[in-house]
Amino acid sequence: MKAYILINVRNGQIMEVVKQLLTLPSVAEAHMTFGPYDVVTKVNVEDLNQMGYLIAEEIQPIPGVIETLTCLAVE
Repeated sequence: MKAYILINVRNGQIMEVVKQLLTLPSVAEAHMTFGPYDVVTKVNVEDLNQMGYLIAEEIQPIPGVIETLTCLAVE
């Protein structure tokens, strides 16, 4: 299962959040962006349970992360 996670980050912490995201095994890509969200992350997981764990236990606790929006990709 593939998804894109859009992330809002506190000012001055974007690059540190990107670095932390790239250490997570399920994260394929993470990039700083311009627009309403600061970071876009591409993730690959096995199922919705793993997606929930990734977001709630690995991404949202990263210092600087304010908000996430998950967009599931349709093949």
